[in-house]
Amino acid sequence: MVDAAVLDDADLDLVAALQIAPRASAAALADVLGMSPSTVGRRLGRLEEQRILRVIGQAAWSVRADGNPRHVWVKTAPGATERVATALAELPEAQLVAETSGRADVYCALHPADRAQARELLTTRIPAVPGVVSTHSELVLRALTKADSWRLRRLADDQVKALSEAEEPLPGRPPATGPEEGGILRLLRADGRITAAQAARALGMSQSTAYRAIQSLLRRGVVRPRVEVEPALLGYALEVIVALTTSPGAIQPVAEELARHPSARYVSIVAGTTSVIHQGVFRHEDELGDFLTRDLAHLPGINALDVSVVLRVLRRYWIHREDGRLVG
Repeated sequence: MVDAAVLDDADLDLVAALQIAPRASAAALADVLGMSPSTVGRRLGRLEEQRILRVIGQAAWSVRADGNPRHVWVKTAPGATERVATALAELPEAQLVAETSGRADVYCALHPADRAQARELLTTRIPAVPGVVSTHSELVLRALTKADSWRLRRLADDQVKALSEAEEPLPGRPPATGPEEGGILRLLRADGRITAAQAARALGMSQSTAYRAIQSLLRRGVVRPRVEVEPALLGYALEVIVALTTSPGAIQPVAEELARHPSARYVSIVAGTTSVIHQGVFRHEDELGDFLTRDLAHLPGINALDVSVVLRVLRRYWIHREDGRLVG
């Protein structure tokens, strides 16, 4: 695992700034952080070269599939966890795959293309992986927060305000575009900071056309820039998936409250044996203990909860991970 000490305070400030303004220019980032633009560029280049950080584009669910994701927990035969997790991480539908302790040995977030593929995946392909003993799945009905909304809370309020203003303003009405959007979308998903000039060169189109397509995709929320970096490198060494069972009337209020919690990376309302799934990150066990015994305790309507502790992440947002570094 990459040592968290590889990121110094200036690196962490840069990550925090990019989480707020992923497409802000080096000059804008430098102005807010009190660095020179060359220093910002150099630091960002080093983090990317070392495969620690990448700004990508998070595509809307409708772009990837005709349906919603699934949470899947997999129990494995003794000694087979690593082999099973590795096999599941190769599934094209696998958004996230992690070895866990608690509810199951492997946890996955999968996004099949449609219901027919979901059925085949859950009833045939996953059970057929050598070492799989049993599976349990929950259908995501609604996501209240996603990982692009999680923030490393390091910056002052005035810095956050300045960064929010530094983001490239989007037009009130999306500009008209054509078939070029498909190519632009692919580029944005790989590089959330790509400029219109870079996209135009890559696709052989005019810079103005590329600019309009980028603006349209961002304005409509088809793709949202996000920073990909393992939470452990930012000081959050403990990651958990909490499955909560609530009374029907408490589902929405509990999910909304959890979505506002500083630990929340992904909170969803699900259909299954549980009601709400909270994927959260914590600095240490005491912080998780406070969350379970204090923050959850005051929420009415929670009947039961089940906690899975992440031991190792193999894939997150379709990007393979190896010892905390981004692969591919």
